[in-house]
Amino acid sequence: MLNALWNPTTVGKIALPHRLAMAPLTRNRSTPNGAPTELNAEYYAQRASHALIITEGTQPNADGQGYLLTPGIHSEEHIAGWRKVTDAVHKADGRIIIQLMHTGRMSHPDNTPHHRQPVAPSAVQPAGEMFTASGLQEMPVPRELSTEEVVATVDDYRRAAAAAIAAGADGVEIHSANGYLPHQFLATNTNQRTDQYGGSIENRIRFAVEAATVVSDEIGASRTGIRISPGNPYNDIAESDTHELYPALVRALAPLNLAYLHILHGGDDELLYTLRKLWPNTLVLNRAGTDIATRAKDIEDGLADVVTVGTMALANPDLVERVRTGAPLNTPDPDTFYGGGEAGYTDYPTHTA
Repeated sequence: MLNALWNPTTVGKIALPHRLAMAPLTRNRSTPNGAPTELNAEYYAQRASHALIITEGTQPNADGQGYLLTPGIHSEEHIAGWRKVTDAVHKADGRIIIQLMHTGRMSHPDNTPHHRQPVAPSAVQPAGEMFTASGLQEMPVPRELSTEEVVATVDDYRRAAAAAIAAGADGVEIHSANGYLPHQFLATNTNQRTDQYGGSIENRIRFAVEAATVVSDEIGASRTGIRISPGNPYNDIAESDTHELYPALVRALAPLNLAYLHILHGGDDELLYTLRKLWPNTLVLNRAGTDIATRAKDIEDGLADVVTVGTMALANPDLVERVRTGAPLNTPDPDTFYGGGEAGYTDYPTHTA
């Protein structure tokens, strides 16, 4: 069954040597200004044997930052930092896509250099607390974006995509999952707008579709992917019409001829099968919490073309070789997932016989 993992494929115009890719994982180890460092370059280069690296969420504009020490891709400093990363990955014969992540309301002013109130589709305060330098704090009520600001934010995705290509990335992924800004437009509990971006399904999918359109127009559809997580309640999201919403979104995205659709599967198999039938190009599947054999079967069954792994990739820089040879895997250390230095980041050992 694992043989299905090792067949080469293409994602857009990116040739992949196999089908085991690295999922985006926030690690909170950039500079305070959002520039990647030599340490980040080492981390990603260590994992270059994955078929494709999808980077940690990277803010497309200043208001897109929600967490401490996350990278951006909207300044020359960011481009220079990411160039270190992409050069290191390419030198190690890898392929890397930068994920564009605007956190929207999932933010706190203390976590950003500008200290502004978070922005969102609507002024709906998220439940839960946000980690800041001074400890856990309640997230504030976000400021509702005006219609003009929504349009400007869509254009920020375009400019960020251009910056990612200038930084040497092989493409970008639009993060429309996990309760962040595009997902906040999709969900009825976070989108209470009355303009063309709120109300009907057609209006609620508009932001994600427009962002995908301008990005693909800017850098090419063959370098553009998008990630969704149907039914995912993470970050206080409540979707009331998942089985109508996501087929409508995928139907609207399909004519753009994007390189791939990346689905974080939450267990609704009926919906997953529906989206697979609707999507004409590469489908990347993240079936979190399952073993490699289960993920490989998704490829064998035609449900997925490429599969992504998260914590397994985090803890095993040589995961591909370990899977090929049946070697045991390192155990991830959750205490070092977010923030810090080399410990739990670049010091996981490779397998030695």
